[in-house]
Amino acid sequence: MDRLRQLRARAGDTEKITINLGYVDLGHIDLMVQEGFYSNRTDFIRTAIRNQLAAHAEAISTSAIRKTLDLGLRHFGRSDLEAAKKKGERLRIQVLGLAVIGDDVTPALAEETIESITVFGALHASREVRAALAGRIH
Repeated sequence: MDRLRQLRARAGDTEKITINLGYVDLGHIDLMVQEGFYSNRTDFIRTAIRNQLAAHAEAISTSAIRKTLDLGLRHFGRSDLEAAKKKGERLRIQVLGLAVIGDDVTPALAEETIESITVFGALHASREVRAALAGRIH
């Protein structure tokens, strides 16, 4: 449970991405920063991304519903997987946001109970669990 609290506290954390931009586009961004429209390059890029997400919000929502995605933070611990195992179920994890496979989950238990993982966002799991599920992570 402490791990879940830590993750909730970090929910505002960000995932680092890298993009390549042409020199002219980068120059436009730098000019807008210098003119005070944005505080820095990151502020410009985040704003541009948010504007695109807002422009496509209906399509995103429709797609998330169609794909039956869990939204936000979804944590799967040992007790969750053992409950699925007891019921004879295999999980198809589908998350838009952050999916977490708890540190208390062994690779063997993950293999037995997780049929597939699809994450639009980020997946946090131990190296061993990721290796055990490598062919099931999409």
